[in-house]
Amino acid sequence: MNITLEGKKALVGGSSAGIGKAIALQLAESGASVTLMSRSEDKLKAILAQLPTDQGQKHGYVLVDFSNFDNFKKTITQYFENNTIDVLVNNTQGPSAGSALEKNVADYQVAFDLLFKTVVLTTELALTHMRKNKFGRIINVASVSVREPLSYLALSNSIRAAVTTWAKSLAIDVGIDKITVNNILTGYFDTDRIGQLNAKKAEQLGIPVSEVRSEMESRVPLKRIGDPKEYGYLVAFLASDHAAYISGTNIPIDGGLLKSL
Repeated sequence: MNITLEGKKALVGGSSAGIGKAIALQLAESGASVTLMSRSEDKLKAILAQLPTDQGQKHGYVLVDFSNFDNFKKTITQYFENNTIDVLVNNTQGPSAGSALEKNVADYQVAFDLLFKTVVLTTELALTHMRKNKFGRIINVASVSVREPLSYLALSNSIRAAVTTWAKSLAIDVGIDKITVNNILTGYFDTDRIGQLNAKKAEQLGIPVSEVRSEMESRVPLKRIGDPKEYGYLVAFLASDHAAYISGTNIPIDGGLLKSL
């Protein structure tokens, strides 16, 4: 099976590091023209220089701050006034860690703007072209915590669950236009985000960060943390013609971590 995205245009959120960066690199390697999207211009420029162009791709970037919804709305609306895309990867930085007892209503509103409103708005804008073109791939980066909540990620548990149910509803509505909508339930991957969460947990428990990581690895049946490149492979497949009959799903990529069916 040869996965080719030649001639396709993709927009990848949170692509200045970690999983988002790995996705952008793999989509570009598969032939897509990729637009990066993040708040760090220096990082975006550095990654832009790494994206291959041997298949005639034309890459670019959009400077956005997902945590400021009003500014994000203005920027992303302006982008779609002059651009269309075929593949949308909705991915943002995660909200602050903490338990349900540590968070208040204002915290949930901030998380809602960050994780839900940005996703819905970007998708609405992308759908105009996708529906006319009778082709589209919408891929949402979610978390295994929507099935098995993690006590220290109350905000992410709640709002990402809302994203996945919204996506299921959307998949039903846009299927007639040959647009697929899928959620990826993210397990443990070797990213800065995992490092930050592990550091916080280590501080709370008064143990070394290395011990936290070892314990995390031990809970994964494959006994390791995922490589972001592996995430990129899955997204490239879902973006391709080979995945045309996959829609409305929640696909775990977690090394077997989830215990539920």
